Amino acid sequence: SVPSLAPIVKQAAPAVVNVSTYTIRAHRNPLLSSPFFRHFFQLPEDPAVTKRTQSAGSGVIVDAENGFVLTNHHVIQNADEVEITLQDGRRFKATILGSDKKVDLAVLQIPAENLTSIPLASDNAVQVGDFVLAIGSPFGLQQTVTSGIVSALGRNGLGVQGYEDFIQTDASINPGNSGGALIDLRGTLIGINSAILAPSGGNVGIGFAIPSEVAQSVMNQLILYGEVKRGGIGARFQDLTPELANAFELNRYQGALVNSVKVESSSERAGLKAGDLIIEANDRPVNSAADMANRIGLSPLGSVVALKVIRDGKPIQLEVTIEEIPIPEIAGDKLHPSLSGVRLQDLIHPDYESAVGCIIVDIDQGSPAAQQGLEIGDIIFGANQKRVHNIDELVYLTSREPLRSFNLRRGYQELSLYLR
Repeated sequence: SVPSLAPIVKQAAPAVVNVSTYTIRAHRNPLLSSPFFRHFFQLPEDPAVTKRTQSAGSGVIVDAENGFVLTNHHVIQNADEVEITLQDGRRFKATILGSDKKVDLAVLQIPAENLTSIPLASDNAVQVGDFVLAIGSPFGLQQTVTSGIVSALGRNGLGVQGYEDFIQTDASINPGNSGGALIDLRGTLIGINSAILAPSGGNVGIGFAIPSEVAQSVMNQLILYGEVKRGGIGARFQDLTPELANAFELNRYQGALVNSVKVESSSERAGLKAGDLIIEANDRPVNSAADMANRIGLSPLGSVVALKVIRDGKPIQLEVTIEEIPIPEIAGDKLHPSLSGVRLQDLIHPDYESAVGCIIVDIDQGSPAAQQGLEIGDIIFGANQKRVHNIDELVYLTSREPLRSFNLRRGYQELSLYLR
């Protein structure tokens, strides 16, 4: 018989679905804003009209019994309604169980029976050179299959997501393929098609997929918590430059150099020290500080990361645990008597790794802080006309000069507060 990929496609295709999203937008004609116009033409008081816009992507059924569907975060973000169309034509309204922008994954659930799912490939099963198939619904077409090979593993630094650890493939991946399946010749899911690198939006033979092991970890957390709970190891890293390599007498120029280790952190308990050079994490090469940040960000809370470290020219093995990092906070009276009764916390935006200001999370009624006019939710981003990003900077500033004024943001307003 003639060699064909048809049996593999026939087995996997029913698990790949079309994802349609609807966004309800209020549209108002300027003429309808005129009370006279509305009265003259006897129009209703609320002249808003809603329009539904639709976008199409793909998804993969990964649990037939529970109706769990994996897709990209960017396919369903800002959607008011999500509809899934199966290969057999059935349509279902989907519930968004959780979504994570940093890895660009979302989990949907549909109330359907007789579903087909694709089994996830086991860890480290993928190798460069493996033949792969990409299945999806590009440009809203019913279903398209393309083939290629795995071109590279562990791709990052693309500026596409917060955490990047892509499988690169030359299988044609188009915009509507987002959320579709990348499968191997055993018919197992090795990745969720995600990013595209092209000068004009067309395909140039470079497509990217999120590995199934990453997708599995993120999916489990989204199903359990509706979000991904990330942690850290209490260390800071920097890229190894040739100058630093010479200074530390290292005979290599790639790795993540440990800049500092926090007291009583997971890193300190594991024995990690400033000046250590991390060259591997969980048997994967670490070439830069970004590589190390990816390994930590893609590891769930409580998991153990095995590190290969160069110290004093010799390799050593360490194991660090990803643990919850408490958000720094402080009582206001430690900063100034007029701030008594307030509690401040570092404000860490979901899209950033570090704090952008200090937010008031609690305030006692009638306290000196309340009498100053402060409110819960106020964000302090400056003190004594100097920019402050976090509580540490605020404490450092008050140790050097008396606190006289604050710059704070309240909603869309920026205010200056002078302490009495």
